[in-house]
Amino acid sequence: MTKVLQPGKTISPLPLTPERQLKTLVENRTAFNFNNCELNIFETHQRSERVLLNFRGVVFTAMLRGKKMVHDSQPTRMVEYLPGESFVLPESAPMLIDFPEASQENPTQCIALEIDKQKIKDTLCLLNERYPRLEESGPWQEDWAHYHIRNTQELADTVQRLLRLPFETHLYKDVLADITLQELLVRLLQTQARTWLLDQSETLQNRHRFAAVIVYIRQHLNDAITVQQLANLACMSKPHFFRSFKQELGVSPLDFILQERIAQAKALLQDPLLSVSAAAYQSGFNNLTHFSLQFKKQEGLTPSEYRRQKVKRNF
Repeated sequence: MTKVLQPGKTISPLPLTPERQLKTLVENRTAFNFNNCELNIFETHQRSERVLLNFRGVVFTAMLRGKKMVHDSQPTRMVEYLPGESFVLPESAPMLIDFPEASQENPTQCIALEIDKQKIKDTLCLLNERYPRLEESGPWQEDWAHYHIRNTQELADTVQRLLRLPFETHLYKDVLADITLQELLVRLLQTQARTWLLDQSETLQNRHRFAAVIVYIRQHLNDAITVQQLANLACMSKPHFFRSFKQELGVSPLDFILQERIAQAKALLQDPLLSVSAAAYQSGFNNLTHFSLQFKKQEGLTPSEYRRQKVKRNF
């Protein structure tokens, strides 16, 4: 049984290692050390199975190109790992991987960022002191049970900046790496908390006001939803609700509504019998031009281009 996630925002691949410099065709490793982390770049150039990776600390990994299959905790279950997705591995956790499509013409490439434990603790203390969580979510904490995530644009952009640093030559490289690493941890913890809340919203809606708001938005995407309506539902003033929602989910209420409408449109566009305009209207967009502009802004493709790409992949 294979678990498949809808890919998130991709991170641009790095230049591949020249063939003559490869030490191995399976998980060839290039490492860069900074003060509070070690950045590893792995490439695989041939099909392989059950390749075991071990790290000592907490590791953030992100897929840059190709495809891996990660063995889950259940022996018969595997998780597809594609660009646009990331894994976080708890301290000293192994990672067992298959490379079903890797070749010299189609290599895989991913990063593994091993993070100093004290840096994670310092970041958690900073968040809990200055930006405490709301509702029953509890304090910010390490919870790598939800470790397979789809990259947000903010998370992808932060990783992209970090990947440029090893190839720069200025004296402040370690300082910038430390600042970027802290930003990555904040983005990662925020993404993880948001993923948990989105996944559990129906279960939590009776005791978590933002979960109730999420459920309401998803059930009323075809309606004209106002921030005041959502604030009333959450029993908060409009300004306080707006700030609190953004703090909890990382986006404003209006941006979240837009993202949910685009997500529904993407699902509808996979039906070849449904027109683009019908997908737009059924997702809450009353103006086709506005829909196309917002869709391309978020996905990098027009709705028609997205549909053609999906059809091509399916065949």
